[in-house]
This record gives sequence, structure tokens and C-alpha cells, in this order.
Amino acid sequence: MVALAIFSLAALAMVRLQGYSVRSAADLGESGLAWQVARNVAVEILSNPVPPTLGETSGEETNGGQVWRWRAESSRTDDARLLRVDIQVTGTGKAGRRAAQLTIARPVEQ
Repeated sequence: MVALAIFSLAALAMVRLQGYSVRSAADLGESGLAWQVARNVAVEILSNPVPPTLGETSGEETNGGQVWRWRAESSRTDDARLLRVDIQVTGTGKAGRRAAQLTIARPVEQ
């Protein structure tokens, strides 16, 4: 009887651990999607022949079946040849808790 009680406690702990692992994997996947959106926005900014205007721009992207909102803020740096661009991505819906932030330096002229 005691052995059965000890086994059931161990089994319950394993079930809880499995649930936590599944949730963590899902959260990690959503965070990866947020980072992918941030990198995609950075590539668009870096590959555009026209430098971004100073100030804030924003938009939405669909990735992984979810809508992600992004905001890019361009500002001057100490080096007149470079612009600093801070990119922030936040999820909507079930990915609302997920976010990513990325900073890049973009040449003014290419």
C-alpha cells in the first residue's frame, strides 16, 4: 500500500513535469516567431535602397498563422553615415505575451 502511494506521487510529479515541458515548448516556438518577424523587418530596412525616415514606422505581419505588430524607430547616431533602428515586435491573440526587440545600424547611403 505504501509503495503504491509513493508510486502514485511520483507519477503525478511526472505528469506535471510533462505539462510544463509542453507549455514551455509552445512558448519557445512563439518567441521564435516573434524574432523571425523582427529579423524580417530588419532585412527589409537594410535591403531598401532608400534609408528609413527618422521617427517611428509600424506595421503588421502574419507569420505562423498569427498576426504580429512591429514598430521601428529610426534615429541618428554619432556617426553621420549610420542610422540606428530599434525594432519591437509584439504578438496578438494567443501570442500576445510574446515579444522581440532588435537594434540594427543602417548606412544612410548604400
